[in-house]
Amino acid sequence: MSLAIIHSRALDGLSAAPVTVEVHLANGLPSFTLVGLAETEVKEARERVRAALQSSGLQFPANKRITVNLAPADLPKEGGRFDLPIALGLLAASGQIDATRLDALECAGELSLAGELRPVRGALVMGLALKTAGSRRQLLLPAASAAEAALVQDIDVRSANHLLDVVACLLPGAEQALARAQAQLPVPETGGPDLADIKGQALPKRALEIAAAGGHSLLLMGPPGTGKSMLAQRLAGLLPPLDESEALESAAVLSLAGQFELRRWGQRVLRSPHHSASAVALVGGGSPPRPGEISLAQHGVLFMDELPEFPRAALEALREPMETGRILISRAARQAEFPARFQLVAAMNPCPCGNLGHSQKLCRCTPDQINRYQARLSGPFLDRIDLLVEVPFVPPKELGRMAAGETSATVAERVAAARQHALARQQRPNAALAAQELEQHAPLDPAARQLLEQAAERLVWSARSFHRVLRVARTIADLAGSGTLQAPHVGEAIQLRRGLPAAP
Repeated sequence: MSLAIIHSRALDGLSAAPVTVEVHLANGLPSFTLVGLAETEVKEARERVRAALQSSGLQFPANKRITVNLAPADLPKEGGRFDLPIALGLLAASGQIDATRLDALECAGELSLAGELRPVRGALVMGLALKTAGSRRQLLLPAASAAEAALVQDIDVRSANHLLDVVACLLPGAEQALARAQAQLPVPETGGPDLADIKGQALPKRALEIAAAGGHSLLLMGPPGTGKSMLAQRLAGLLPPLDESEALESAAVLSLAGQFELRRWGQRVLRSPHHSASAVALVGGGSPPRPGEISLAQHGVLFMDELPEFPRAALEALREPMETGRILISRAARQAEFPARFQLVAAMNPCPCGNLGHSQKLCRCTPDQINRYQARLSGPFLDRIDLLVEVPFVPPKELGRMAAGETSATVAERVAAARQHALARQQRPNAALAAQELEQHAPLDPAARQLLEQAAERLVWSARSFHRVLRVARTIADLAGSGTLQAPHVGEAIQLRRGLPAAP
């Protein structure tokens, strides 16, 4: 048979589009032509496949005119994932394996020059696409990638370590079956940063608990060395474990970037990009489009330390994803949509020298320097932050006398209970409540309503700020086990939305 057809998939945003690999052998001058909008690394498969077949003792049809077509032709293909389909197509077209068995397979894998199968990006995305399409084909992947794809329920995933393992199961009359991959769910890891490591700082710890319970964004301000980064790094440990659908969404984005680790299955992600990160690094981009840090933090925490040091364009690019929970990357030829349901926690110094408001050090910045430094955060960006909390300096002498505080496990229990109240009431965290839903799910008693309206008028809040304070008050009421928002709940929410410290 001079024509063989193999099924595979190409990564296209957060989906895996089906690709048909057509291999044709013809008489004529020996050549190896690969068509179908393939990137450079795909075209290099010609040399990898040739060496892998010869190293494995298989016949490479060197005396034929070889044409490999990756259809559809207008879909970009990248990576080494098509090495295995091309190799199997050559073997089938030259009659070395049973071509009729290939229709029941979808495969992907990179080949080494010795014929070993190497893992590929997006295995979990391929599994999800296969399940969504309702296909009954077996998914054949390298062993490391197969363990990842097997996390998707109700699909048949097969694994192999070497090209010869696949060939042995596809020979004419062979009865041997490809090895079935099993999902080995890891034992949840224990340990990690604990809230008890931080002494004092009762107000920031309370803000951290409220942020975890409601899914709110948080900005910590204070002099250097007061524990802002330590507090932020402990937020992920207060959040409840991911359910299966959330874990799959989080893992799929990480798999797309080649950063998924099986041992981290079901755990919240903490992403901490350097302050030199560009807008593209945060929101995603490139050709073909890749997910950025906000998408890689799906259902997890995005920690931005030294917030004013980030490029202005990068910070402004966060505004829309913080509101919509998604990011749409548009290019001239294609569009790609990535999820962006992340929880932002940021830290910053109040001024360039960091000592503004310090109890024992004098700030040496001029009012103009302070204003210019704080102006790096635009008003619309700050308007989207739910909690703005000051982290004060604690003298070492007092710090040494303080007892250890509550552990992360203790606080996480209260957070889980509050989240359960919210989910039972509205099927989503409080931070995700739409403005029109607040009247129903966040009822105010008369005293609380009066306090909130007076604060909004006096502090000249926007409608967005008003609704954000109301969502935070709803979370505080959930932590207190109250169905109605009362004046103390609203008062605490107002106190936790402080502005940036003013220049002297």
